[in-house]
Amino acid sequence: MKVRDMMHKGVTCVSPDTAIDAVAKKMRELDVGAIPVAANGNLVGMITDRDITIRCVAGNEAMSKVKAKDVMTSGVVYCRDNEDVEDAVRLMEGRQIRRLPVLDEAMQVVGMVSLGDVSHALPRDITGEVAKSVSAHHP
Repeated sequence: MKVRDMMHKGVTCVSPDTAIDAVAKKMRELDVGAIPVAANGNLVGMITDRDITIRCVAGNEAMSKVKAKDVMTSGVVYCRDNEDVEDAVRLMEGRQIRRLPVLDEAMQVVGMVSLGDVSHALPRDITGEVAKSVSAHHP
């Protein structure tokens, strides 16, 4: 099975200059905990609800003044839509990633793979191992 067969399609991205309060509202609207950050269609970062909490709210920053680029994680690990699912799963396990952006051959964001996607697509024993690896405490 290929990643394109398992991923959520049609991911919404925000630009690096999007205000964090707008990002948070978009997360609420879409009922998601992570949104890719793209500039000119190219993936440049990822913002999670945890990033907003730790890097913005806990720092007493005014959410309307902070931009996505200020709190996003850059150097995002991603997979390609034509990769085998097993390769994406190994990447998630090895890097302890719960959500993995998916890029097409033009390097455009076309989807996301989450632990939930893995659990629906793969056998229970593999799903359990992935969840255990991804959820392990960081050293």
